[in-house]
Amino acid sequence: MKKPVKRRLPKRPIWERGYNSHGYWAGKDKLGTVKLGPKSEWDGIYRWQAGHHAGEASTLSQAKLAVEQAVLIGTRQLQLFQDEGG
Repeated sequence: MKKPVKRRLPKRPIWERGYNSHGYWAGKDKLGTVKLGPKSEWDGIYRWQAGHHAGEASTLSQAKLAVEQAVLIGTRQLQLFQDEGG
């Protein structure tokens, strides 16, 4: 009798809270971040970055959504220039 095959599903990205930042992780791969300034100097703007995309947002939820959309665009768009090991 054959053993059932265990299928590994890809890791679903999750948000992880850090010190003055939030990270968007898929397993051990960091997909994007939302950063705040230091408490004494914070201007109320959330700065986000995902791959080559970056921007600013006025709320944390808007910044997180922008990171998630940038990650989705990056995974579904064909790569123009790929590293070929050279």
